[in-house]
Order: sequence, then structure tokens, then C-alpha cells
Amino acid sequence: MTTAAVRVALPTPYGVFSVHAFERPSGHVYLAMVLGEIGDGEDVLVRLHSECLTGDALGSLRCDCGVQLRLALKTIAAEQRGVLIYATGQEGRGIGLINKLRAYVQQDRGADTVDANVALGLPVDARSYVESAEVLESLGVRTIRLLTNNPRKVGGLREAGGTVNEILPIATAPHHRNVGYLNTKARRMDHLLATAPNGSSPGAADGPIDAMALLGEVRARSDRPYVVLKYAQSLDGRIATATGDSKWISGETERRLSHALRAACDAVLVGVGTAIVDDPELTVRMVPGASPMRVVLDTTSRLPLDAKVIASDAATTVITTERSTPARRAELRARGVRVEVVAEREGRVDLQSALATLRATGTESLLVEGGSTVITALLAADLVDRLIVAVAPVILGAGTQAVNGLGIDRVVDGVRLANRSIVPTGEDVVLGWDVVPRTGTH
Repeated sequence: MTTAAVRVALPTPYGVFSVHAFERPSGHVYLAMVLGEIGDGEDVLVRLHSECLTGDALGSLRCDCGVQLRLALKTIAAEQRGVLIYATGQEGRGIGLINKLRAYVQQDRGADTVDANVALGLPVDARSYVESAEVLESLGVRTIRLLTNNPRKVGGLREAGGTVNEILPIATAPHHRNVGYLNTKARRMDHLLATAPNGSSPGAADGPIDAMALLGEVRARSDRPYVVLKYAQSLDGRIATATGDSKWISGETERRLSHALRAACDAVLVGVGTAIVDDPELTVRMVPGASPMRVVLDTTSRLPLDAKVIASDAATTVITTERSTPARRAELRARGVRVEVVAEREGRVDLQSALATLRATGTESLLVEGGSTVITALLAADLVDRLIVAVAPVILGAGTQAVNGLGIDRVVDGVRLANRSIVPTGEDVVLGWDVVPRTGTH
């Protein structure tokens, strides 16, 4: 009979779990996080989560493991009855941490997650579920509703004597850095992908949405990230009323799609005016996904120190100029905000310098959510790769428009768009295009 070496209460943001730690003959430790009463052990909600230090603890965007771990805990907490088995020793599908990092090197050279293991002479998946099944049996779990996208995990658990009555997908909104990994697992390892590009997720109302088709092919340049402009407007082209009200032009389904776009990108950017007037959090909350770094363009560092973009649980960068005071920059840094000082142009942050700074520090994809001054300036400077516009079925009349004067006198000189995508989301319609570079611009 398998018995726990120790049992202790573990308070988490999702509730207080009873943690049972099992030392197994393999030498690995299995943590069983139990919430509620197992009772008769029938139809217990279970997640078998393989250890992933890089994803679970360090927030790696190469995989979806960390987001899945937190989503599983949230799902179990919502049901108030379930078990999460955290299986150590299964790093990298059982090949170990060092070998997983070596596989990453192979992936950076062009191999997918399957071929990377093969190139190293390692199994594609070396995991066993015998010990997990033994732990579940010792907890009194008789039949299982399994949170997984991996049919092989279901088969392995059944082969070990477990009874799986139901498979519940646990998909997340993809990031541009892990979408290839997710697609490879679906294509070559039979994983489920429970996402829908139009917001009609087959899962729960706050489930995942795949926004990658709208995002387009991310092609970061050496001097700047791949830049995506995204805004929602009324049918007559307004992003706010004459009084500045913009909540909410688009519907909830479209806003979920916007959060999926955030989850797909490295960073999301607004101007300081938007950060002050709208006071947005700029995090991913409406879909299961990783929040991007928030970026605020702020020429004189007038962003309030109590702004939500600073206070919320995600990284923040303020890009400013020498016109901001050293004391103000120090106050921001004391609150955990990264501050970058760049050149200015025509009294504002120089956009090319700002984008070059972001690219030099690792940002490959940048979602820009406004306001109109920033949107117009980026289009005028030909610094946009993709344009995404949500059109809502409402007419506002006088109000704020997304794009102001671009100095264009002839239609032939207008900003041209190509490779159209059309995605209906509820009553709204979301349109996406690649922006065609204009001759003679950078």
C-alpha cells in the first residue's frame, strides 16, 4: 500500500489544498494536492501534471505548462473537489532538465519538439504513469475525470490500472513562441487543441481562443519587433464618444479575443494618455494565457504611481526621454518598473528608438492598443506590420477616431493593406490585414 511520507495544508490563491507527499521507488516525489472530500472516490476531477521547472516556475513561453498548471488548480477550486498530482522527475516528458535544455538548442536550430529528442538519441516521451496511478489509489480515487489534452496520458493511466471515465481538455491561448510546439504535439502526438479562432470555444465561457490567424506570421526585424495595431471602433469609425467614453464599444466575445491577442504577444503598448484616462491593466484575464509585458510611452514620466498598469501582476516598462526627472525614474524603478530612456523626436518619444530598445532586449512581437496619437504616429512612420480592427454594430456620431492626419493628399499614396482575415465574434466583426510597406519609408 502506498502511503504518504507527509501531509500538510498548503494555502494557495486558489484555496487551501491538503498536500500529500509520496516518495516512490523511482526516487521521485509525487505531490498530491487534494481539495475537498474524495468521498466514494467516483468521478474525481484529476490533473496529472509533469514537472516543468522552466514553465511552471520561471514562466517560459516555449510551452504552455505553467498556464496549464494554474488553470488546473483554478478548475479544481471551482469544483471544490479534485486532485492535482505534481509528478517530479518527468521534466521534458521524462528526459530530465539538462536534456530538455539540450532539446531546446535543437529546436532553435529548426527541429520540432519530437525531432529534437530523436536527434539527441532520446525517447519522444519517456514518462510512466504507474506511480501516479498508485498515488491516486492510495487517496481513495476510484474513477477519474482527467484534465488533459494528451490521449497517451489517458492510455498510460488506464494501462496502470486507473479508470478514466471522462477526458476534459485543458487548452490555453497560444503564444507566438509556443504555437509551433502546440501544433506539433497535436499533429505528431495526437494532442487535443480545444480552441476556436472566432471566440466560440468548445470549453467554458472563459476558455481559450486561438488568435494566431488574426495575428499573422510574426516576423521580427533586427531593428524592431513585429508590430500589430489593434483597436475596436464603432461602425462609423469612432474609438470613443465626444466625451471620451470607450467602454465598451465591442462586445464581451471580441474582448476575449483581444485578451487572446495579448496572450499571443511578448508585449502590449499604449501611450501615457491612454494609461491615464482609461487606467487599463493590460493583462490577460478573460482567457487562460500568459500576460505580456506592458509598455507605456511617456515622454516626461507623468504616469501616476498608482496606475493599474504598474500595480497589477505583470511586468511593466516605461519608455521615456531625458525630459523626465531622474527622481521620477527612480520612483518607478522602486515599484519594479523597468525604465528606458530614449531619444525624442518632435517633443515625443522617438518611436524608432523605442522599438529598437524593445527589440534589443528580446521583444519579438508587440501589440499596440492605443491611443489615437500612438496609432497615427506608428502608421505615419511606416512602423506597423499588421492591423487588426474590431467593428462594433453601433454608431456614435461625433467622437474620437483611431487615425488622425497622415499627410496623405492622394488616394494612391494611402496606407495599403493585404492578406485579409475576417473573424465574426458575437455581433462584432474583426478584420485583420498585413500592412504593405510604403516606398521610401523605414
